[in-house]
Amino acid sequence: MRHFGHIAPEVRQRLFHREPCAFTADSPPHLLAPALGGTLYSPATRPKLADDILKQAGRGVTSMVLCLEDSIDDADVADAEENLVRQFADLAERGVEPPLLFIRVRAAEQIADLAGRLGPDIRLLSGFVLPKFTEERGVPFLEALAEAESAAPQERGLFAMPVLESPELLHLESRAETLAGIARTVDKYRDRVLALRLGVTDFCSAYGLRRPPDMTAYDVQIVASVIADVVNVLGRADGTGYTVTGPVWEYFRVQERMFKPQLRRSPFLEGRADELRQALIEHDMDGLLREIELDRANGLLGKTCIHPSHVLPVHALSVVSHEEFSDAEDILRPERCGGGVLRSSYTNKMNEVKPHRAWAERTLRRAEVFGVAKEDVGFVELLAAGIPG
Repeated sequence: MRHFGHIAPEVRQRLFHREPCAFTADSPPHLLAPALGGTLYSPATRPKLADDILKQAGRGVTSMVLCLEDSIDDADVADAEENLVRQFADLAERGVEPPLLFIRVRAAEQIADLAGRLGPDIRLLSGFVLPKFTEERGVPFLEALAEAESAAPQERGLFAMPVLESPELLHLESRAETLAGIARTVDKYRDRVLALRLGVTDFCSAYGLRRPPDMTAYDVQIVASVIADVVNVLGRADGTGYTVTGPVWEYFRVQERMFKPQLRRSPFLEGRADELRQALIEHDMDGLLREIELDRANGLLGKTCIHPSHVLPVHALSVVSHEEFSDAEDILRPERCGGGVLRSSYTNKMNEVKPHRAWAERTLRRAEVFGVAKEDVGFVELLAAGIPG
């Protein structure tokens, strides 16, 4: 699979200075973590889940979480588990590579139980999402994951994606201790932790809050402070950090239906990019687009998505611009290893080699999985090309 792999090769050639790389579930973690992109959540109760998974893969989704936790009723858990086993068997029979698949469990015991019930079909599973993760609750989850790995036929094992959403992390008096405990726990299992996810809806719930569609998570100060502290402790660029993904955006319309006639009218947009950008803003995408940009500015990569229409904007805004790529390559040239300051090739900014090195390295990792846009290609062009015909 690859990002934008669902669009025609000749269209990709028009859009990309450097195309996104191909990857599989067996690719190394340093590639898979940024490649998660917009991770689409789906309730595990869906009766045609296998069909849904393959449909979304054909529309550009590269990672999905099949949820047994908050998205389903407590009374439906047993039926949802049985459904997952059936749907994985269905996927295995079709012989088609699915996106990266993760199961979000409620309790540590579910991991070993599901691993046993899936049998050889567990080869289609990339790992488990671990809710309300703290040191106390996380250790049993990760121990159960290690045990389940021994029964998995794939050599790569199974990954964990802890969700940071507990009240202890939100509350100021317990935040530092909770973060330190989480860091100790994930460091012990570093090879198995693919990414850390933020559960901002639970943070808001603790104070009876819900952000409106014209505000981002960063406008809710109590939430923004937690995001900052999580990145501070767990998202460092010194080799000790993890990929931390952006929070869920709760609002949606059927944007593809609204924008398809406008965005598909011409593959070259005929100079209508400003008009289309304004149309996107007017139809309630402004908040989502601003939050995706703020995610990256604050050290997050990828995003939890609860509606398919959110995935493509995440991916389109994750593509590295030609200007970013030029700056990153200039900074990382071998002859620059001693430091110094240079004018950017776009002649509009200062690139200071040592302070900007970590940014450049992170940018090139993103460029590998999302590609580099051509000089005259922007977000709207990428979004237009990605909408299925």
